[in-house]
Amino acid sequence: MALDEARIGLAHGNGGRYMRELIQEVFARHLGGGVLDTDLDACPLPTLPEGEVVFTTDGFTVQPLEFPGGDIGSLAVHGTTNDLAVAGATPLYLSLNVFIEEGLEVELLDRVIGSLARAARETGVQVAAGDTKVLRRGEGGGLYLATTGIGVRRHGLALSMDRIRPGDSLLVSGSVGDHGIAVMLAREQFGLSGELKSDAASVLPFTRALLELDGLRFMRDPTRGGLATVAHEIARATGNSVRLSESAIPVRDTVRSVCEMLGYDPYYLACEGRVVAVVAPEMAETALAAWRALPGGENAALIGQVDAEGRPVVIETELGGRRMLEELEDDPLPRIC
Repeated sequence: MALDEARIGLAHGNGGRYMRELIQEVFARHLGGGVLDTDLDACPLPTLPEGEVVFTTDGFTVQPLEFPGGDIGSLAVHGTTNDLAVAGATPLYLSLNVFIEEGLEVELLDRVIGSLARAARETGVQVAAGDTKVLRRGEGGGLYLATTGIGVRRHGLALSMDRIRPGDSLLVSGSVGDHGIAVMLAREQFGLSGELKSDAASVLPFTRALLELDGLRFMRDPTRGGLATVAHEIARATGNSVRLSESAIPVRDTVRSVCEMLGYDPYYLACEGRVVAVVAPEMAETALAAWRALPGGENAALIGQVDAEGRPVVIETELGGRRMLEELEDDPLPRIC
């Protein structure tokens, strides 16, 4: 068996020649040239710039592996580096663990890793270490990725939920629910299809735009569980209420239409290139203007505020009423990130 065969076999994960060829001809070809050394068991990293080291890890099991606006490779880079970005850090390094199901097309794997490499270059992060495993046919979803990210943030930068106060404002950097619906449409479930693209992208420009604001309290990327889950996390951590405005939250017409047809709520759907920020009320307009001045930030919006009292998360409807957004229990769209 050779790598130029069409599909991955179990021998590509046995530690021998076929695995070495796979690593060199796919992974090293796309990801080499930086600190990655596939002959080492552990990678020595250059001394980090002066600052605080920030560390995160994540896993990715999206189906389908490729979808409009991205794929599991670029998603792994953006998902991990975005977690560092909303913590106020500059992403520097990633590790990459690859779990390949026997039978996966080599051409598809090559496309995904090429996409991952491009996303890493564009984000300014290097893949420093990795590992490859091959699963027996039927034991995986084609391809799973697990990543760990290391970044650095300046000393003294404090972003946490315990800094949030009643009266603070909530902002979102763009339309919500795009990723969840784009992935669902890519599956052509329920006889639906469409051209909507995922919002999967780096959020670094949006986080960096706010880091110098004295009134910045906290940032989070609304991935699994969407905007509503971030609101519940804030309410639970602070003991306050989060009040959202339905008319202010940006939702694309396509997303809203699909949600109405299938009974989904866009506020619970995953985003992969958005930021929710909590800022002091007097800084809300300044933060909003900074986001709207960025490419892709035209739909950024001031969407609500933190209240001292009330139910955990409520939304003011366009008709003037209020409804509670309950904490998410079911998983409406499995494997969307």
